[in-house]
Amino acid sequence: MELEEFKDAWKQSETYKNLNTNIMNLIQHKTYGPVAALKKEFRKQIIVMCLLPMLLIFTNLDDISKPLTSILFWAYVLLCAGIIVFAYFNLRITNQMSVMDESIKPNLEKQVNTLEKRIRWKITGLRIALLFLIVLTEIVPYIQHYQMLDKWHSLSPIIRFGCYTALLLFQYFIGREVVYRKFGSHISYLKELIHEME
Repeated sequence: MELEEFKDAWKQSETYKNLNTNIMNLIQHKTYGPVAALKKEFRKQIIVMCLLPMLLIFTNLDDISKPLTSILFWAYVLLCAGIIVFAYFNLRITNQMSVMDESIKPNLEKQVNTLEKRIRWKITGLRIALLFLIVLTEIVPYIQHYQMLDKWHSLSPIIRFGCYTALLLFQYFIGREVVYRKFGSHISYLKELIHEME
């Protein structure tokens, strides 16, 4: 009788081991799976945020001093640099997930929770950055003159602040949905996989 119980316990532990191995294979796969998707998005974010300031400089090659002396340009560069640093640290976490074995469930849970928290920070940070850029757009014409901003300030304040409100609402609802599709859905899937581990 004890032999039968021992065999059942062994088969059950073997099943758990196979389950953990399969889940870790899915987590660690280089081309598909939630970690691979997160890595791809973080890398893409780093590349795009590096290219955007260069694109702004490239479009102003005829008068290079214009962007280099612009408060708005440097605020934008600072925002891009912040996003790059944030994405880099998140990419490091996903790289660490790829090299773990199936016996480190608590570490995986901790890393996924950290990523989840950072995605919430990102949503909040983007809202603050948008508010900051709106305030800059309103203040900069009193410090530096730009033809585009002068035209914008020639509009009625009701139109300007109506556009700002629409932009903030768009970012609040659509931005959150985009961040969830790019990052949150993969993090939720990772949480499900880790929950299935024994």
